Amino acid sequence: MCSEGSLKGRVALVTGGARGIGRAICQRLADEGAALAIVDIMLDVAEKTAEEFKSQGVNAAAFAANVAKVEDAEATVNAVMEKFGKIDILINNAGITRDNLMLRMSENEWDSVIAVNLKGTFNFIKASIRPMMKARYGKIVNIASVVGRMGNPGQANYSASKAGVIGLTKTVAKEFAKRNIMSNAVAPGFIKTDMTEKLPPAAIEAFMKVIPMERAGTAEDVANVVYFLCSPDSDYVTGQVINIDGGMLM
Repeated sequence: MCSEGSLKGRVALVTGGARGIGRAICQRLADEGAALAIVDIMLDVAEKTAEEFKSQGVNAAAFAANVAKVEDAEATVNAVMEKFGKIDILINNAGITRDNLMLRMSENEWDSVIAVNLKGTFNFIKASIRPMMKARYGKIVNIASVVGRMGNPGQANYSASKAGVIGLTKTVAKEFAKRNIMSNAVAPGFIKTDMTEKLPPAAIEAFMKVIPMERAGTAEDVANVVYFLCSPDSDYVTGQVINIDGGMLM
């Protein structure tokens, strides 16, 4: 049973929460007592994940949304409010990649990544902020990336979207701090996921050479920092971006 932690009584909405880093974040928050609103573009996957959490004794529910659509964000937040009565924590984790070199990148590759990664984050913040303002409480954590701070060849769209998320995070922090709503971001580096495991060995070796800790991070490494930013221990932290990268970017 996950009911006696520091997040007992809190409700967390996690986009892209059914798999990968998002699921690890859900697990960490649930371990500390949070109820979960698991949002994914594929409802069947979200429902399966929600059922797994329910089997642990977690109060969890699944919701389908394309985060790039403002109407989906609004409908999802309304549904979560109807189900749980509030939203204390918002984790903007949903994201995609469409990597290509700048000269080869299509308009669709650019637009789709910006729409999901940046506009999707904006959509869910805007939809969630009113109930947070009414409650005079909220923790918003956006999943950015170190490439949003340093750039990366072949990822003009992704790095631009994550740089935008960082700017959005800081602006939201300044606009809503007086309402006791904290907005922070984490910037993962090379994290072991299904996607990165498919990279060629030479590409993985190249990453290891620029990581002082000489290992990839795990989804749990990201989830632990996200939890801190959702916990009472971070009640005086807002507008910050925390790298989770083994020292890659200093």
